[in-house]
Amino acid sequence: MAAHVWLAAALLLLVDWLLLRPMLPGIFSLLVPEVPLLRVWVVGLSRWAILGLGVRGVLGVTAGAHGWLAALQPLVAALSLALPGLALFRELAAWGTLREGDSAGLLYWNSRPDAFAISYVAALPAAALWHKLGSLWAPSGNRDAGDMLCRMLGFLGPKKRRLYLVLVLLILSCLGEMAIPFFTGRITDWILQDKTVPSFTRNIWLMSILTIASTALEFASDGIYNITMGHMHGRVHREVFRAVLRQETGFFLKNPAGSITSRVTEDTANVCESISDTLSLLLWYLGRALCLLVFMFWGSPYLTLVTLINLPLLFLLPKKLGKVHQSLAVKVQESLAKSTQVALEALSAMPTVRSFANEEGEAQKFRQKLEEMKTLNKKEALAYVAEVWTTSVSGMLLKVGILYLGGQLVIRGTVSSGNLVSFVLYQLQFTQAVQVLLSLYPSMQKAVGSSEKIFEYLDRTPCSPLSGSLAPSNMKGLVEFQDVSFAYPNQPKVQVLQGLTFTLHPGTVTALVGPNGSGKSTVAALLQNLYQPTGGQLLLDGQRLVQYDHHYLHTQVAAVGQEPLLFGRSFRENIAYGLNRTPTMEEITAVAVESGAHDFISGFPQGYDTEVGETGNQLSGGQRQAVALARALIRKPLLLILDDATSALDAGNQLRVQRLLYESPKRASRTVLLITQQLSLAEQAHHILFLREGSVGEQGTHLQLMKRGGCYRAMVEALAAPAD
Repeated sequence: MAAHVWLAAALLLLVDWLLLRPMLPGIFSLLVPEVPLLRVWVVGLSRWAILGLGVRGVLGVTAGAHGWLAALQPLVAALSLALPGLALFRELAAWGTLREGDSAGLLYWNSRPDAFAISYVAALPAAALWHKLGSLWAPSGNRDAGDMLCRMLGFLGPKKRRLYLVLVLLILSCLGEMAIPFFTGRITDWILQDKTVPSFTRNIWLMSILTIASTALEFASDGIYNITMGHMHGRVHREVFRAVLRQETGFFLKNPAGSITSRVTEDTANVCESISDTLSLLLWYLGRALCLLVFMFWGSPYLTLVTLINLPLLFLLPKKLGKVHQSLAVKVQESLAKSTQVALEALSAMPTVRSFANEEGEAQKFRQKLEEMKTLNKKEALAYVAEVWTTSVSGMLLKVGILYLGGQLVIRGTVSSGNLVSFVLYQLQFTQAVQVLLSLYPSMQKAVGSSEKIFEYLDRTPCSPLSGSLAPSNMKGLVEFQDVSFAYPNQPKVQVLQGLTFTLHPGTVTALVGPNGSGKSTVAALLQNLYQPTGGQLLLDGQRLVQYDHHYLHTQVAAVGQEPLLFGRSFRENIAYGLNRTPTMEEITAVAVESGAHDFISGFPQGYDTEVGETGNQLSGGQRQAVALARALIRKPLLLILDDATSALDAGNQLRVQRLLYESPKRASRTVLLITQQLSLAEQAHHILFLREGSVGEQGTHLQLMKRGGCYRAMVEALAAPAD
């Protein structure tokens, strides 16, 4: 197949040679009226049509565009339209029409062997660039920078259309910037040839108008671009955070909070900054470089050929160094996440750190992580410096070569002084544009290291579904554990629950007791659908728990833990947290009274609008438990889970909770799972389950278990025995 492709490409090249020498120009010089510019354009479009059909045939034989074949279509367009575009520009620049001699020269220019070779040398990089830019907008299965850029721009939604306007304004602005070097060359020729003052003044005015127009267009382009990218920034942050929130609970066990936070905030910010700032500069200097290349080719094809031959050297080394820089950037991001995790862990457990007088130990650990990151930063900086230095030296050598060759052409009379001045100005700006593009390239590569983790979160499918579809209008609250087994995702070989079987009936309070590590809190986590059993079934009203709608389930199931987390908001917002409606103040006050939180909340100057501090750190443990209980009760749950939720309450509030569980009018329709070590609460339970090593060891009422004389009685007697 490869041999046939190369043969077809060689045939196309031969056909192109025959069309240009001089068959196609000769035919259309007879058929087309004597309008010079029209003849040139008809020849160019005809060449495009004929070669385009040949390319379609090649692509049809190879079943699509793959690798370098994909650049054939843009190559044909560049070869065919370059000369008509040049003729149009020369006519506009000459303030008049082309003469017949000019028309004949342009028609037959490509039939010269040197011109034919130059046109291909110039068109090949243009076609490759066209194909590369096109690939940025066509996502593929490979995870490369082009796919990531396309996906990032996809967050713009309908506003993505604004980028087309930005590109049009950018190109027009770049064309306007060509006015100064172009008219500088013309003015140089006019001065040497003693031209008239009116022509000089007219061109000065035209140059000024075009320059001012270019500045205005650049301002408009930047404004539209920045507004559009600002919309993308906000949406990317929202989508990444939403993707993280969709993950299963086991995901947060395997990934430290500091690492996740770094990906959601810092990495996302780095990617957005690279897209908005770096991409803007890349597009601007890319458009500028292309416009300069066109004007350079028009001024001196031979000097342009020298420049193009040196382009591979300018791009090859930076590309290799960019890969090294990219790998180091990924390592720096990983090291930053690790150091952030150390700091977050120490700050979140500051009372523990202080109680063990380990401030210096935590500082030393953080310092060690910073030293590791410092070493990586040095390597990254060295790679960046090496790349920039290579780019600078290559650009300088290219400038010296162009000045030498240009001087030789002036001495021989091949080009005029004005054309050389214009070309040198074009070439200097072109070299600068190439240098800027090469210096920006590592920045884009650096963004790839961060965006990989971001898209990993966006593309990650939770191991277990977060939500089902069941949302029955009436629920009884019957819970059944049927031979349930479970192991945490980060410790899959350690069975926490083994063959657990029991039933929770509506209108009853079931106490779950047992030694530490027996799996009591794991049962509470499974009932909240935070994890799914690794074996057996967990049923709610005869249906598997995972089949219920996420929001519906958690309006029917509420839990309060031993150390509940509150948010840095007001009491009112914490109690109403997660509700899909706005409760009235009367409802909030009523549940606060039931939980025993109303008295101390009313004691604050701002009452229910008082901020509780980060994670509720301005409150005592008992106050946090009371607020968390109110947060659960306001949902009016059919299944209430209390996981040692009264351990920090005072005697008065514990008595209030007992009345809530056993004397409240709502108790008949509520299923309660009470996990506790407090015998006063467990003794009154309708049913008691004694959990041992992940399974039910004993069950019954308090009196039944005490008469039986098993593990439950031993635990009760141990708790009641006076301390030595």
